Amino acid sequence: MTDWIPGPAWLFCPADRPDRYPKALTAADTVILDLEDAVAPVHKPAAREALRRLAADGALVVDRTVVRLNGAETAEHALDLAAVADAGVRRVMLAKSENLEQLAPIDHDVVLLVETPRGIENVGQLVEQANVVGVMWGADDLVAGLGGTASRREDGRYRDVARYARSRTLIAAKARGRLALDAVFMDITDGAELAAECEDAVASGFDATVAIHPSQLPVIRQAYAPSPERVDWARRLLAQVGDDTGVTTFEGRMVDGPIFAQARRVLRLAEATGGGV
Repeated sequence: MTDWIPGPAWLFCPADRPDRYPKALTAADTVILDLEDAVAPVHKPAAREALRRLAADGALVVDRTVVRLNGAETAEHALDLAAVADAGVRRVMLAKSENLEQLAPIDHDVVLLVETPRGIENVGQLVEQANVVGVMWGADDLVAGLGGTASRREDGRYRDVARYARSRTLIAAKARGRLALDAVFMDITDGAELAAECEDAVASGFDATVAIHPSQLPVIRQAYAPSPERVDWARRLLAQVGDDTGVTTFEGRMVDGPIFAQARRVLRLAEATGGGV
């Protein structure tokens, strides 16, 4: 069980653009400094040096930053590990997480990124490792690895195989008490569909959604924020039952353990999104 409880609005930031990092910190709950897909191969050495400079200048906010590493099978991976060690990074995201051997050499808290067929197949084993604190899934790499051509249907809905991967990742994460991060939404201009996916994510149990653009962050945060009426209901319910968490009635409805857990979750979300006390 992880004791790290970040807010729900995460944002990718290219590590070779350190000028964007302070702005990202201002907007996001957690910033993922990306050494992988957001950085062209020719710029990866500069991205690692930029990470080291942020740390040396005292600009790196370790508690609110995760660094995405290149996959363990790449030539960049060992160089990434050296850079995060030099920078004093606490948490990393491992792209294309697939097997236990990849995790053993990483002396940091790890957010898994399961985005390949093997990663989805093995996610239940991967979350058991002591250095794992969270899991994110990815649709497009997964479908490409399956030999497919698109993770979504023409109307924008995920295909069944992507929905399966999403559900499997969420259940594996929560079965072991890890954070569950929902995948990025690629259509930056479609705030309504992003909101709908985030509302489904929080209702299903995801802890955060990862953005690819700062304009997506307010949409994510609002979707994860419970309504004032829902917060009021949770407070009144928990105040009434106190330590007596057996089956009882509240405002004409039977309530028991699962309902109390939902009420506590509502209050945690309210605090994380600024709607708490």
